[in-house]
Amino acid sequence: MVRMTAEERRESVLRAAVPEFAVGGLTGTSTEDIARRAGVSQPYLFRLFPSKKALFIASVQRTFERIATAFEEAADGTEGPEALAQMANAYGELLQDRNLLMHQMQAFAAADDPEVGDAARRGFGDVWNLVARVSGASSEEVRQFFATGMLINVVAALQLDLTDAQWALECVPPGLMNQVRPEMFSSGPSPEPTHTT
Repeated sequence: MVRMTAEERRESVLRAAVPEFAVGGLTGTSTEDIARRAGVSQPYLFRLFPSKKALFIASVQRTFERIATAFEEAADGTEGPEALAQMANAYGELLQDRNLLMHQMQAFAAADDPEVGDAARRGFGDVWNLVARVSGASSEEVRQFFATGMLINVVAALQLDLTDAQWALECVPPGLMNQVRPEMFSSGPSPEPTHTT
């Protein structure tokens, strides 16, 4: 049996925390459930993270890091509208992991907590600055990119593919539906992330 290092255990706990927090958020998630999913004891979890909030904040940071890494890799060698299009496609790929989507929503919902709010703002700001830097887009273009992304978050979170109401169909901007994959709306179990950044 191969023994994991403390850093490997920490990564394992972080991976386990994201789907648990995606469902229960900061206040409704049990560290016992996270520890069980990660295959560690609850006391050991608290040796790695001093509190549930510290673990939540670390998972918020990790979520934004995944987005930033995916955007940077997708836009490599491009700029302007092409870079934005490549990053939009990368975001569609990321949202096949429903846990990532719902964890984002939980981070925004918990932002009244000063420490969580700081982490969420910092992560969002890092992604914003990255998009602006690698694309060279104007402030208005970056705002439109994020506005569309947040609309996609809502469309996916509400599973609007399950209704044929006209208002729901009109939520998705023309030409964007081909970027929205059915897996984004899946109400079944979300896949575990295949890697962390």
